[in-house]
Amino acid sequence: MTERIVVVAAALLDEGRLLAARRSAPPDLAGRWELPGGKVEAGERPEEALVRELREELGVLARAVERVPGEWPLRSPYALHVWTARLEPGSAAPAPLEDHDRLRWLTPAEIWDVDWLDQDVPAVREVAARLAEASPTGVGE
Repeated sequence: MTERIVVVAAALLDEGRLLAARRSAPPDLAGRWELPGGKVEAGERPEEALVRELREELGVLARAVERVPGEWPLRSPYALHVWTARLEPGSAAPAPLEDHDRLRWLTPAEIWDVDWLDQDVPAVREVAARLAEASPTGVGE
């Protein structure tokens, strides 16, 4: 049996908004939106992988805050784990450096305005519920 490989993704939050990243590759995923992240490397903790991936993909300094409950299957042998994350003070603004051609900050009311990758939808639902609880009016935190 193949060992499961964890892929981490960030629900990067700022001022009550969630960052979505539009894939530019591979071709079968291009144009769809995801939570940015990537594979956990050997010897790396998931939180460390998340920080590294955000630096590589978006050019930001961020910190993992809290694991979103759940694990979502990707193509074998990968499984998706999602963490909420925040930009560190003084971080550069996110930019689409690797695997993405566009970024968008989404308010709670806009979260479903983009075409999320199927595997990200359950995690985005969970994060959207948390944002709604933090902001009953649907704006700000």
